[in-house]
Amino acid sequence: MPHRFNFNDSVLRSVVGGKSALDLPRLNIQSPSEASAFLHGYGFDIENKKDLERLWYYHRRALVFLEEKLGFSPTEIPDLLRDPKQLGDVRQLLLLASSTNAAEHSLRRWSCAMLRVMHVFVHTENDLFSNFSEEIQKQILSPFQACITHDGMNGKILLKKASATASEVGSLELLGFEIKPFKTSTSSVTKLLAKPDALAMSVYDKLGVRFITHSMFDAYRVVRFLVEENLVSFPHIMPDQSSNNLYPVDLFSVIARDLHKSGFAGSDLELEKHFKTKLEENKGSAEYLRKENFFSGPDYRFIKFISRKLIHLNLSDKKGQFSFFFPFEVQIMDHESRQRILSGPAEHQAYKERQRQAARLRVLPDEENLP
Repeated sequence: MPHRFNFNDSVLRSVVGGKSALDLPRLNIQSPSEASAFLHGYGFDIENKKDLERLWYYHRRALVFLEEKLGFSPTEIPDLLRDPKQLGDVRQLLLLASSTNAAEHSLRRWSCAMLRVMHVFVHTENDLFSNFSEEIQKQILSPFQACITHDGMNGKILLKKASATASEVGSLELLGFEIKPFKTSTSSVTKLLAKPDALAMSVYDKLGVRFITHSMFDAYRVVRFLVEENLVSFPHIMPDQSSNNLYPVDLFSVIARDLHKSGFAGSDLELEKHFKTKLEENKGSAEYLRKENFFSGPDYRFIKFISRKLIHLNLSDKKGQFSFFFPFEVQIMDHESRQRILSGPAEHQAYKERQRQAARLRVLPDEENLP
């Protein structure tokens, strides 16, 4: 019974060992028929013309990405893998990625690299956002935009109830409000390849908004406003995606309660100073919530969370309404943190370069780093 104890260690680690399929050192496909069966299970029928065209499309996308986004030289990638005419059959990528022939070492490495990129493109371009991006953006972003007022007389940006009258008080002055451009498939592919914990093809910040406040205290006021005005439904928050290294939430709550009881009526400057003093007094016990990001610098201080919005679509074929949850990101930072980012090591291009380098290494890992 030769098959009884014959297990593929790499596949087992991927299925039940918590390892990403992206990190497999090779496949284990030995014939064109096995390759066809593998692709069918993956979601593509090699006998279907449209599916075959789609696979070659992802091959082109991967090639362009490797060269233009990750910076690999065209001379590094074997001609056989670059040219569909030489490759002949897209299943050859799977067979070469499974090769144990020492003479095909380079072809195996680059076939695996190309398949890793193709795999992530398949996931990023076959999700709900790819098909319903316009309506998703409208339903998520419009409620936020309705609460932002630009005062042309004095150049102020105000956060206030969408239904508020001109004379109604209670608005919060912001230094800035930004809608994060939704992530293109190429930027999402880079992020997913770079993430060390990218076991699932999930990007939660394709859409997002950013609030820039005058102070740390105002950042927490923005959080309160978003919940009270139901711009964010807190039961839909994804707790494991939240991050807060602006000010510890437990300490903030204690101080806020004490200030409420004491009837504190000091200025905003005195208020901010009070919070900083208390933080210094409790620095040994104060706990931040920081979701680790290997690419952000230490100066990137903010409140960030991922919420979900229940999107409703009316289908044109009279099948009724189609609903699904879609995630979006909210970032809140104060003026001090914003200035530190703009002038410090967490500058955006440096962040992107660190991410790109990590993606390069994951796509074409050093042999000794393979499982």
